Amino acid sequence: MASRSAPTAPEGSKTAALSVAAATPALTYTVLNNPTVAQVLLKYLALEGVDTLFGIPGAAIMHLLNELKNQRGTFRYVVCRQETGAAYIADGYARVSGKLGVVLVTSGPGATNALTGTMNAQNAGVSLLTITGEVAEQYYGKGYLQEGTDASLNVDAVYGNASGYSVIVTNPGNFQTLFTQALRDALGLPHRAAHISLPDDVASMPIPSLRFPQSPQNYRATPKCSDRHGVQKAFERLTRAARPLIFLGSGARDALQGERLAAFTRMIERFAIPVMTTPDAKAVFPESHPLSLRNFGTAFCEWTKYYLVPKLLDPTLRSHYDALLVLGTTLGGFATNKWDPILVPQRSLVQVDLDQTVIGRVLPLDFGIVAEIGAVIDQLVELALETEPDDAVDDRREFIARIKNEKSPYLDSANRDSRQSPILPQALMKCISDALPPGANVFVDSGNCVGWALHYLAVDPPSRVYSALAMGPMGFAVGAVIGAKLAAPEAMCLAIVGDGAFLMHGVEVSTAAANKLGAIWVVLNDNDLTMVSQGMNQFFPDESGVWRDYYSLGKPDLARFAQALGADAYNVHTVEDMQHALPAAITAAGLSGTPQVIVAHIDPTQIPPYYQDPGFTPPPPMANTPIAPPNWPKPIGPYSPGIKAGNTIYVSGQGPIDPKTGKFVLGSFEEQARLTFNNVKAIIEAGGATLDDVTMVNVHLSDLSDFQQLNAVYLEFFPSNFPARTTVGSELLEHIAIEVDCVAIIPS
Repeated sequence: MASRSAPTAPEGSKTAALSVAAATPALTYTVLNNPTVAQVLLKYLALEGVDTLFGIPGAAIMHLLNELKNQRGTFRYVVCRQETGAAYIADGYARVSGKLGVVLVTSGPGATNALTGTMNAQNAGVSLLTITGEVAEQYYGKGYLQEGTDASLNVDAVYGNASGYSVIVTNPGNFQTLFTQALRDALGLPHRAAHISLPDDVASMPIPSLRFPQSPQNYRATPKCSDRHGVQKAFERLTRAARPLIFLGSGARDALQGERLAAFTRMIERFAIPVMTTPDAKAVFPESHPLSLRNFGTAFCEWTKYYLVPKLLDPTLRSHYDALLVLGTTLGGFATNKWDPILVPQRSLVQVDLDQTVIGRVLPLDFGIVAEIGAVIDQLVELALETEPDDAVDDRREFIARIKNEKSPYLDSANRDSRQSPILPQALMKCISDALPPGANVFVDSGNCVGWALHYLAVDPPSRVYSALAMGPMGFAVGAVIGAKLAAPEAMCLAIVGDGAFLMHGVEVSTAAANKLGAIWVVLNDNDLTMVSQGMNQFFPDESGVWRDYYSLGKPDLARFAQALGADAYNVHTVEDMQHALPAAITAAGLSGTPQVIVAHIDPTQIPPYYQDPGFTPPPPMANTPIAPPNWPKPIGPYSPGIKAGNTIYVSGQGPIDPKTGKFVLGSFEEQARLTFNNVKAIIEAGGATLDDVTMVNVHLSDLSDFQQLNAVYLEFFPSNFPARTTVGSELLEHIAIEVDCVAIIPS
């Protein structure tokens, strides 16, 4: 293909010189002569706004540690108590600060200890960079202390299978290329964890000459793209539906802040579109808002099921909601309550994510959109301003208000308000909700505290709730709250953890004390790994009660443990105790910078929501029940007009019979077809379903030349979301033109 270029001036002319000068861009780099790899590494971190690193020192990172000491006015190295805890602390710091979390640990066991926290960040979509040392390359294979190669420990391969990017830097010449790639991966969208393995001798080596960028934009870019046509279609599907719904995931967390959250809220208010979130996006949208259904998935809010299946609220209402827009969730097991089919709408499901590999992975879509969530929300807001709401808006607003007026969001609201002793975990969550100041950062660990917090906490932005539900490591919140407090020293930072998790990583309270960080821990103490014991009793019931203390923790005194690590500690047995302890802890944390640990001695017999109400999945089929509308004519043979088996309805072949007389009506094809489909409709409704619930239709025509006329009448009864259909030519009784049978599934 021929190319075209701009005309050029004669060589040496003044015009040529001016053109070249005008086209020369401003320098985007400075030249550094003979900096060491360690110096350049820290210079890149400073360019990214990083001033804090977390870890435990060791010999394999000594040159990098020495450079950190030389630049201690610029960087802070927070010495933690264990490398896994260091990674959790860096994770919490990254989530709250919006900066890159950096972990710096030594080789061998230092590297492997940090792996769990790095893997957790990768799966939670957190920007984390883990730098592990390695022995000097000249000692490879000789059995040097903590040498990975000699110990058959390929740290690069281990991290490569657990993070978004992993590489070993083998010489100064490839450092810049490899390190900037790690930054691109960690700080791109979606956020990821990256790993660099740095042999100590390489860290000390000089780079003869290096072009160093002036800004991160000189080596990485952040997607801000949308799909205007796709978003337009999604908006139309949403606003034309009778019962639309928006489902927010944690991928929308960074996008939905400040003015964009306010604009998004105005949009959903204009069209009365309710919003629910995944568990790990809890409180991304205000949970007190009239259009909030709070979180779906594990430990779901009760309001969600009444909107998804209106018949659960009122049997006379339409059977199912009809449009879903998914923003920023991979629709994993916890988010979808193990992919409960009730989440699939009657008509349109559109999924939006920047990661195209997760779109359409688990639920059947109308279509997907690969785009950045913030850009999509901006376009939705623009479209909302240009569009007039339809007549369904007022009805929808009244329906949502009715749900909230008639139904509690909680499975057990009485226990949430209970003042019994020992304190109930439901009541403990209410105490926390009531005491949270605006802008608080709440971290929820793994175990039963997940169920209690997700279901019984009610939180609004600017407060935020963080969890790690993709991997679910015990002890994540124990460390993460420390990083959060370091990132936001003026904010209340609180962790809700179990006693088992606190015993795993509670030593990091000492890290908080050493750095005068007034983080707060609320420890649910029942002297057991209760999520496991209750789960085992759920799946393997034992009337002897053996599961109750099978995983007993030995009754450690957690308050004294916390005090020994430098914290103020409180033992709480009642609601009154908690109402005194939590405000006192908040005040002390702010005034003294002393860590605060509240040990809540909870009632161990309480069952969390996911064991009480595990989901909406329909029950097993029940015995066959004949169905027919009132005063329906007796069938002409030994069969029922319809059969209801569990949540499935089977309609026998229906023809153009007048239900009042029991006689066939042999009019035009259109008249016979309308009467036949009305008969089918009557039987379906007698079984508690609607034509919207029909999944399969079989049509028999005495004359296949009536096929086009059939389609015209068919559209009157099935205008969209067409069920499956088979049409065949048949010889029919009494010279009728049409017979129809079908199957319908009643939503649970």
